Amino acid sequence: MSCSYSDGLSHYENKGKLGLKEVFDSEETVSAKVDKLAKWMAAADHVVVHTGAGISTSAGIPDFRGPNGVWTLESQGKKPEISLSFNDAVPTKTHMALLKLIQTGKVQYIISQNIDGLHLRSGVPRKYLAELHGNMFVEQCSFCKRQFVRKKATTSVGQKCLGNSCPAQKGGGRSCRGKMHDVILDWEHSLPEKDLELADYHTGISDLNLCLGTTLQIVPSGNLPLRTKKYRGGKIVICNLQPTKHDKKADLIINTYVDDVMTQLMERLDLKIDPYDRSVDPTGSDSLVEWTIPASEVKHIRRKYVEICQNPLKREKNGDCRLDPVKKYKLESKLENDYT
Repeated sequence: MSCSYSDGLSHYENKGKLGLKEVFDSEETVSAKVDKLAKWMAAADHVVVHTGAGISTSAGIPDFRGPNGVWTLESQGKKPEISLSFNDAVPTKTHMALLKLIQTGKVQYIISQNIDGLHLRSGVPRKYLAELHGNMFVEQCSFCKRQFVRKKATTSVGQKCLGNSCPAQKGGGRSCRGKMHDVILDWEHSLPEKDLELADYHTGISDLNLCLGTTLQIVPSGNLPLRTKKYRGGKIVICNLQPTKHDKKADLIINTYVDDVMTQLMERLDLKIDPYDRSVDPTGSDSLVEWTIPASEVKHIRRKYVEICQNPLKREKNGDCRLDPVKKYKLESKLENDYT
């Protein structure tokens, strides 16, 4: 569970603002705000969802900075009373709603700070998910860097060696000689390169960012939603029970439980939330499941990012810059040569 994960991390003093008072909107206010969110989502071209520990509390996994969060209680010399293990937790309504939104093309990408593996277990494909702080159900080879899904949650954190050999095959059928490590970041570790790169590109080309169950305090993940303002003039929607770091920059703030918001949102979009299905959970597969981000996926999204965010012609169209006719003609000629 969250506290056992926290116990495995190195000592770190600055864990952000803890135990802030929770705020609840009225039922009428929540309903009106979800109406607005549904309209924005239906009109959006590229929606990115940012998830934090708050989306997993209904699965029995404590958050970190809430009134009864792991780090809030830790500062008081206490431990959470909830004792559900990562292995026993199952995806929530929010996890399953996000899977459906991915499947129906309403959401293009999910960026998660969570290490509980519930997005993976819900069935979200790897190409739609950035796991910035790791995943208890994933291990990575120290040599070939390929990732594979585990049957059970790892008991170590901090990218430590797990002792088992890499199952990957090299050219000629030779086995990789690397050893597997957990992928859970400790405080001093750099974020996984491909996950962060894809998160950066997707938020850059997004026109709607939905933040669920996160106070957005940890950087750089907490600052990623702001990129939609820089490049697309997009909207930021925050659903959280506590104040967040970027409330002043949000276009809409919904203060209630994320499961309630997602249930109402799916009703507005006329979509059904399917129950968790163990048969599509990669941790229950009889065969080896790879979880490596393909280099081709990074290249594909990078190209879209360059075309949208680093193409001055398109930025001019969005009102971000102005070009005189001569410069515009020269730029059009150059871009035509670059992209054909």
